[in-house]
Formats: sequence, C-alpha cells, structure tokens
Amino acid sequence: MHVTTTRLRADQSWSPAQLSQLDSDATLLLLFGAPSLIDKPERLRRVLDACPRSSVLGCSTAGEIHGREISDDSLVVAAVRFDHTTLRNANASVQTSADSYAAGCAIAGQLKQSTLRGVLVLSDGLNVNGSELVKGLNDTLGGDVVVTGGLAGDGTDFKRTWVIKDRALVGGYVTAIGLYGDHVKLGHGSKGGWDKFGPERLVTKSKGNVLYELDGRPALQLYKEYLGDRAAGLPATGLLFPLAIRTSASDGKVLVRTILAVDETAQSMTFAGDMPEGVLAQLMRANFDRLVQGASEAATLAVDHQNDAATPSPTLSIAISCVGRRLVLGERTEEEIEATLDILPKGSSQVGFYSYGEISPYKSGVCDLHNQTMTLTTISEH
Repeated sequence: MHVTTTRLRADQSWSPAQLSQLDSDATLLLLFGAPSLIDKPERLRRVLDACPRSSVLGCSTAGEIHGREISDDSLVVAAVRFDHTTLRNANASVQTSADSYAAGCAIAGQLKQSTLRGVLVLSDGLNVNGSELVKGLNDTLGGDVVVTGGLAGDGTDFKRTWVIKDRALVGGYVTAIGLYGDHVKLGHGSKGGWDKFGPERLVTKSKGNVLYELDGRPALQLYKEYLGDRAAGLPATGLLFPLAIRTSASDGKVLVRTILAVDETAQSMTFAGDMPEGVLAQLMRANFDRLVQGASEAATLAVDHQNDAATPSPTLSIAISCVGRRLVLGERTEEEIEATLDILPKGSSQVGFYSYGEISPYKSGVCDLHNQTMTLTTISEH
C-alpha cells in the first residue's frame, strides 16, 4: 500500500504529479474540503482530473484536518494505492430524513458480497437521520463488516453540505466505498470526553430525530433554560451542550446527540440521530482535558482493533471529529489531532474533517451514529 497526502489552499499553486503517480483502479482518493467549493469547484476538479482511474470519496466540512493541522477554506487530499485490495463505489439519494433507512439499505446492497471487509460512508449532513442510515446499513450488512464514516459539515452555518457523487459535488446523497479482500486491515475507535450534568429526563414525545418533550415539558423551552443567554445563538450554541441518551438507568452504552435545527413554533429540536420515546436524556458540557484525552483513547482503540503488531507502515488514519468539539476547544483544537498521532503507529498519515456526526462501532460489532466524538478509522494492508 502506498499513501500520499496534501493540502491545497485557495492561494496555493499546485502540481498534480504527486497524485498522478498513484492513480490506478486500486486507488482510493479521499477529499475533504470547504463548503464553498460547490460554487467554485476548480481546485477539486484539478485533483480529480489528475486521478481519472481512482475511486473517489469526499465531502464538505466544518474544518479540514491534515497531519497535525486544522484549516478552513482548503482542500485536503489523500491518495491510497492498494496492492491487494479492490474497491467499489456506491451512492443513494437522501432528499429528506425519511429517506435515510432506505439509503442505508441501498448502499449496503450495492456493496455487499462475501469478500467485503469494510465500508467508508459519507453522507449529506442536513437531510439525513444518521441513526436510520446506520440502521439500514446494519440490517443489510450485519456485524461482520467494519462500517465507519461521517456526516458532511457546513462550518456552523447548517445550510448546505455536499458529497462527491460520480465525481461531482452534490447535496442530498449518501456515498460510500467498499473495501474487499483479506489483506486490508481496518481499525476504528470513537470516544467523547464530555461531562454529564443536571438530571436525567425521560423523552416523552418525539418522532424520529425530532424531540418535542422531555418529562412532559416542551423540549426547546427546557433546553433554553439551561442555555440562558446562549439560547439566542441556537442552533449553533447547541453544539456546546449535547444530550447523552441511553435506553435505561442500567444501560452502560451512552450515545451522544447534537442539535441540527430548532423549531420555535413547535418548541422542538432536530438532532443528527434518533431520539426515541422512552429513552433517558441528560445534558452534557465540555471538559477541555477530557476532550483531548478522549481523542487519545479513540486512537488507542483504533490501534487495538487493528490487532497486528507486524502491520507495516504506511497506515492512513481518517480522523472525523464533531464541529461541537472544535467550537469548545477553540485554539486548543489541534491538541486533539496531535493526541491521535501520538498514539498511532509511527509514520502514519492523517487526514480528516470536522463533521455533523460520526459513524463507527461503539466498541465492536455493528456501527452506531455518534455526535461530539473523535472517531478514527485506520487503514493498512498486510
């Protein structure tokens, strides 16, 4: 396996030769870029033209990750040429959140076969119910295939996201790449680092990913009481106070949900994933040191899941972290990127993006939708 990564800024000249050398039918081309590229796709088009044979996967972001650095209004590229692994593209429409489950089933159906080992999936970040998307993937693939990825971002604007479908930038789609064969090695890890506070409340009225009532009270009204003056900045300020959900007081599996939109008339909140009636929900807030520690633990999990001390470099790490973490960490955000590379195998390359949701197994088995986590996928061959 051969890996090269690069970052292109708007004012930067660039030669495609480095990428062209890795172009092949067994090459994965990953691209994470500024939301504005959909209006001026020339930079991205030059990269695609340099690799006409490669399988392409990419999306818009709330910040691009390259190595130990984070940037905006850039395009981050990774080209991975495999020696023994084959690739296949898939895509499905997701024009509204109601399409999400069918889109997951369709993606999985296009990719499913006996030699499938992993799926990298990127979705429109606004029109999707991430929980239903991963349910469709899981119901079709089962737990034997590693599924990871994330929801595209749009900074903190929540207006328009894109993915790359058939080498064009489009909204309203889910895209994926399947990796096939016994030589590919995939690791994964996902951790948060937020602290819970206040009482656990029962979700008493919801529909899909729209939350209407907590403990019989209008959800948005109750939420605003906690936010105080910050409520005026919703939905963006909601990223600072996600909700932790679990099925019962004895359930150790806690998933985090972050807000995508609010409805003042209905006093409801729309989340990136399901908020089922009957679950327990509790507010969370940031702990700076624990957020960085969470990123380090995600890297440790990814290395452990690869479970092969003899795995040679190069290893590509795909880091997908939630936009809420970036808002909280501020100038310290690069600390979580540095923390992952400190744990990953020496010589690892890392690219990624800040997202509206992360897709990864909780610890093992089928994938889940996460919010406010650092989620890592490591790829190598043996």
